[in-house]
Parts: sequence; structure tokens; C-alpha cells
Amino acid sequence: MTDKLPYAEVIGDPIDHSKSPLIHNFWLNALDIEAEYKKTHVTPQGLAAYFLMRRSDPDWLGCNVTIPHKIAVMDYVDDPGGVRERIGAVNTIASETGGPLIGTNTDAGGFLQPLLRDKWKGQSAVIVGSGGAARAILFALSSLGVPDITIMARDVAKAQALLNRSGAPGRAIGLGDALPAADLLVNSTSLGMIGQPVLDLALAPLADNATVYDIVYAPLETGLLKTAKARGLKTLDGLEMLIGQAALAFDIFFDAQAPRDLDAELRALLIAADD
Repeated sequence: MTDKLPYAEVIGDPIDHSKSPLIHNFWLNALDIEAEYKKTHVTPQGLAAYFLMRRSDPDWLGCNVTIPHKIAVMDYVDDPGGVRERIGAVNTIASETGGPLIGTNTDAGGFLQPLLRDKWKGQSAVIVGSGGAARAILFALSSLGVPDITIMARDVAKAQALLNRSGAPGRAIGLGDALPAADLLVNSTSLGMIGQPVLDLALAPLADNATVYDIVYAPLETGLLKTAKARGLKTLDGLEMLIGQAALAFDIFFDAQAPRDLDAELRALLIAADD
């Protein structure tokens, strides 16, 4: 690959852990598309300079956005789809030479894919966290019509404001409070990620047929998922949402559908990269 190829990338702080380049470049190679996908470390203080530089690069197709920028980047993009109002976070930015930067969110769709595949029909859910990923997940669960949603967060007032803004039925509680009964538990935070504190929750209140979904993917089997498996609960790991949202973004960047028939091979590649 050369610097002259069209490219997209993922930005974040930190960014070394990101598996997005492995995913997108796997698909690009499979489809024989002459382009590439990179990862770039961008600090909160460097966002303005980053977008100023990229706007002048005719080979830049756009970027995915990860922690901690999913809310802050909304100040740098156009929002024709009303993502700011409907979700309140952007994780994908598309660029067209000479045109505006378009912000959208593929996290919500990527999050839902395994639940729809498994025909999940729960009536209650708990989301741990109130950041950019939590906003997309709340939107996704609301779109399913889940009638009872609890957000557990360090800042209960922020979490309650998020619920109120979304119009979703539910309540906010503290991160140290007891887990309520639920059919679905989702960790949308970085807790449990390599180098981060663990997410220590007593899972006894969850229904016996509950699903535990952790969007952390480094490590792939987090402490939360290990605890859930020990209780015999169904689990979904972070690669589910990561690959799902990446496929939607891939179509935006490269104008091609990701070859999802190769998911098993892709998962094996991603898992091997941790060994």
C-alpha cells in the first residue's frame, strides 16, 4: 500500500488497541479494492487541527470515531440525518472532496445485529455507562420498543438527563447500586478493557434466560462475560458490535458491501491478533 491510496481511518485516545484496521483491510483485500484503512491517535486537544488537516487531503474518505470523541466530533460535522437529536453521538464521518463532513452513527445498527439475529425479545435492559456508545445503544433498544431501560452510571444526573432526552422509559441508578432484574445487561463503558478497572457486578438479579453483552473487545472474554458464562447466561462479545458497525461504515467509506460471509474467518483473524 502507498500513501497515494484512498484511505479511511479510526481516531481515538487511546487508539493502539483498535482492531478496526484489521477488519476493514481484511474486507478490502477480500474484495480487491485498492484502498486502505489506518488508525490515528488524536487527543481531545488535537481534534480541531486533525479535521483542518484532513479536509485538505483529497485521498481521505473519512473516519470512524472511538473513545473519547463520539460527542465532541459533532461540533465539526454536518448532520443531515439528525443524529445529534436522535442519538447524541457520532462514530462515523464521511468526507467528499470540497464538500462538508457528514456525521452519522453506525454503532446503533451494529449493536442491534446480533440481537436481531438471535431474535431477542426481552422486556427489560440495563445499560452500564452514559457516554457516546451508551447513547447509540439506548437509541437502538428504544427502537425495539423495550419498555424498561435502566442506565447505571457514575453520574446519575447525566444518565437521567440522557433518558429524559431520549424519551425512553426507565430510570438511572448509580454504578455502585445493586443491579436490577433484567433480560439484557450491556456494558457500554471501557471498564474491563485491558489496562482499565474491572466491571464488578453481582449478576444474581438477572433472569435465567438473560443475555450479557459486553462491547469491550480487548480482552475478548472480559471478566463480566466470564461471570455470566459461569451462571449459564447467554453472552455476546465486543466483536459482535465491532464487526457490525464496521460493516455499515465500510459501505459508507468504500461504496461496497462488506463480505459478511467471511465473518468466521475474520473473527479467527481478530482473535489470533491477541495471541
